[in-house]
Amino acid sequence: MTNKYSEFLPSMQSAEDLVAQVEGLSSNIDLLKADIENEVQRDLNVSVAEFTKLKQQLERDTLVLSILKKLQEFDTSFEKCSTALLEKKYVTAAQQLEQAQKRLSSLESRRGFELKILKALGRELMVQTQNVIYHLGQEWQKLIVWKLPPSKESSSLEAVLLSELHLHTVPPQEEDTAVPSIAAVLQALAVLGELHFKLKGFGQLLLQYILKPLISFPSLEPVTEEQPDVFILRFKFQELALDKSSPMEVFDKIRLVFEVLHKHLLNVPVEQPGEGRKDGTVTLAELLGELLWEELSDCLIQNCLVNSIPTDSSKLEQYKEVIESTAEFEKALKKMQFLKEDTTALLKYACNVNSHFANKKCRDVIMAARRLMTSEIHNTVKITPDSSVTPPELADPGTGDHPKIHSPCSLLPSETVNLGGERRLHQFTLCLPPCRISSSVQQLVELAYHTLREASSSSDLRCVQLFNCVRNVFQLFYEVVPTYHKENLQKLPQLAAIHHNNCMYIAQHLLTLGHQFRERSPSVLCNEAATFVDLVPGFRKLGVECFLAQMRVQKGEILERLSSARNFSNMDDGENYHAANKAIKQDISAEDAERLYSLCRIVLEEAPRVFTPLLEEAENKRYQEEVPVYVRKWMTFKKLMIILQANLQEIVDQWADGKGTLAEEFSAAEVKSLIRALFQNTERRAAALAKIK
Repeated sequence: MTNKYSEFLPSMQSAEDLVAQVEGLSSNIDLLKADIENEVQRDLNVSVAEFTKLKQQLERDTLVLSILKKLQEFDTSFEKCSTALLEKKYVTAAQQLEQAQKRLSSLESRRGFELKILKALGRELMVQTQNVIYHLGQEWQKLIVWKLPPSKESSSLEAVLLSELHLHTVPPQEEDTAVPSIAAVLQALAVLGELHFKLKGFGQLLLQYILKPLISFPSLEPVTEEQPDVFILRFKFQELALDKSSPMEVFDKIRLVFEVLHKHLLNVPVEQPGEGRKDGTVTLAELLGELLWEELSDCLIQNCLVNSIPTDSSKLEQYKEVIESTAEFEKALKKMQFLKEDTTALLKYACNVNSHFANKKCRDVIMAARRLMTSEIHNTVKITPDSSVTPPELADPGTGDHPKIHSPCSLLPSETVNLGGERRLHQFTLCLPPCRISSSVQQLVELAYHTLREASSSSDLRCVQLFNCVRNVFQLFYEVVPTYHKENLQKLPQLAAIHHNNCMYIAQHLLTLGHQFRERSPSVLCNEAATFVDLVPGFRKLGVECFLAQMRVQKGEILERLSSARNFSNMDDGENYHAANKAIKQDISAEDAERLYSLCRIVLEEAPRVFTPLLEEAENKRYQEEVPVYVRKWMTFKKLMIILQANLQEIVDQWADGKGTLAEEFSAAEVKSLIRALFQNTERRAAALAKIK
């Protein structure tokens, strides 16, 4: 126990010493911590605040320095621009303006940092830019001079002959002033973004006064003249026998214009950064081509190539010359860089001649058909069952385009048709009876035959188009004729009957029209329903409805005339016979009408004298003028006198569709009765009666 205590005592003593040391160290730590919190932390916060302030001041000073540097660069560019402008170094001036604009844009893009001076600098830059553009415009006007006709009407041949284009590619020297080259002027305009507008204006003048007149006027010839300091392009007049130029001639003239322009102006290269081109360099010809070609190609197609499309399939082979000339023309323009390599608008149109020919042929057929449909119906020809129709020459199946001459034949064979056994059809079976039809309808059917003949010797595409064109012709007849001639068909019975015959005549031909050409047509139609039979019921209905409508009108008029005939009863009675006779004849002779007018005239003059309430004759005049007030039918009586002396047109004019003076006194039935009584039964009377309703 004593031994263990003696061993433990030193250990405890050591532990107590360690505890005392730890307590001392802890006290020192507390003191040190207090010193840090009270003094060092305060000094550290002050240092951080000073560092942040210095950093912000450095950033601000750096920004100010950067802005001052850009302002100095802007000022330098501005000064260089002014100096270059005085020396007529327009490219340098334009480039310095571009640099100045970049500096100003960079300054304006900084947020939270605005300077009032920037607005002033922007105004100065705009003024200087416009100043440079003005000087460039002056140089442009010296390089390219237009002499145009004084009149605003520049479309006439006389005005176009006064137009001239002068290109001063080497402007004359003026004293000792340095003259800028055309390349410098164009490049400066390109840098400032003004070249596009200048070229657009030049291109529009070139189209209006040079290119389009060459296309429109065959007698114009371009004339070029080169002098030491100017190139001149003008026109001369050349008398021609033809009204239209061939595409080859037009292409040669326009190619000459572009060749001289390329030599003196359009071959100048300019730098156009950001245009997607190699090295950003492009010639003036490329830029002008992009602006002009769409409008120029449309003009060439509509006013040149369209007119050169043949109207006869036999001339299609000759069109190869036009296709070759078009290809050479496009190739020449591409060589001058006026066109891109993938541009083939003209050549595509020329190569598609088959489709254009068919379209043109169809358009001409439709126009010819419409003229026939809107012509007079009453010009007629007689049709009999044995009337011969000379069909067009048709090519035999499988013989290509070589036609075989067929002898004239009727719609059906002129001989008896054997049906087998002893049954035979007469040669006039299914033929129209003798009648009169409009000569225009006969021509319309002949037009259909000739169009189908051309279709039978054409390619598949043209054949289908021409076949459909013929169907469209007959469908157009169905729509146009009843509408265009509606008034006459309603008023004139004879025209309604002719129209009925016309429809039946067309329907008769439609029955066999498709079959006659089916075997001679390409397989694309032979294998399908190449027929017109489906149109037959419509034409028959069209003719019958018009005819029946006119029959109903005539029936109504006859019943109206006979309404006073007392049903033709007791004809042995003199009074009944007189009434029936009068109802049938409906005729007041001219002599009777004159006598009636004379009697009415006496009544008109003498009847007012009944009104004499006063002794003085002069004072009774105002009462006599008031006769219509007291006699209800007095105005009707006066209008009747007018009708007795008037002609048909005057009566129709005074009726005025039920709004005239006659309509105030008479009903439509009464006016019709008077017209029938006073005038003979003619087409003019029928037309007048139709207008009284």
